Amino acid sequence: MIAKRENQSEDQLMEINSMWLLYQQSRNPELREKLIEHYMPLVKIVTGRLSIGLPSHVDKDDLAGNGFFGLIEAIERFDISRGVKFETYAVTRIRGAMLDSLRAQDWIPASVRQKARQYEQVVSKLEHKFGRSATDEEIATTMGISILQLHNLLNTISSCTIIPLDDYIKAETPSGVETNPTKYLEEEEVKATLAKTIGKLSEKERLVVTLYYYEGLTLKEISLILKLTEARISQLHTKAIFRLRGALSRVKASLV
Repeated sequence: MIAKRENQSEDQLMEINSMWLLYQQSRNPELREKLIEHYMPLVKIVTGRLSIGLPSHVDKDDLAGNGFFGLIEAIERFDISRGVKFETYAVTRIRGAMLDSLRAQDWIPASVRQKARQYEQVVSKLEHKFGRSATDEEIATTMGISILQLHNLLNTISSCTIIPLDDYIKAETPSGVETNPTKYLEEEEVKATLAKTIGKLSEKERLVVTLYYYEGLTLKEISLILKLTEARISQLHTKAIFRLRGALSRVKASLV
């Protein structure tokens, strides 16, 4: 039974590869429709992940609609000869189309942006001063607020953390594709900084970042794994991402 399922999986893989080769040679509209139908679940997956933490007024159907156009663009632009998995390439395009639509809507209120900037500046200042991650108590004291107010603030600004870090999370690139040595070195430095900063996070923050960005789990799924509330996972995510953003902003500034 297992062997039968494996053979079926191999047959499906061969079929989709054949479809890609035929489509890239002929640009047949019917083949394109079949490819769209086959990969539509990717749009649903990205919509589900990205909608976590967004305000209630952001329409998921609109988000999915923009993701659908991202999928079409990915199918049109994909080059099977480059050795990159289509799913990896497509998710970046789908997510990018959704993020572009969110940016165009300017859905984050100015007051939330201001609070997010204040929090990020305090965290960056304290961590530069101490040479380590600042505690909630230190952040709250510096901001002149209580721990409860800090946690409420983190819940308020959590939606600000989704878009900025995704600007740094890039799809896999096969060796030899990058032709600009300077750009390559800059990207490698950003990756090294990201890895180093993730290593300095608390154990729970590091787990949240790893499970969310690299394992593809939702915050709800992570809450079940870590046996914490989804609100607490959202707080850990927000704290981690602002720390990462601060480190990445500093390295990007040094490259200008």
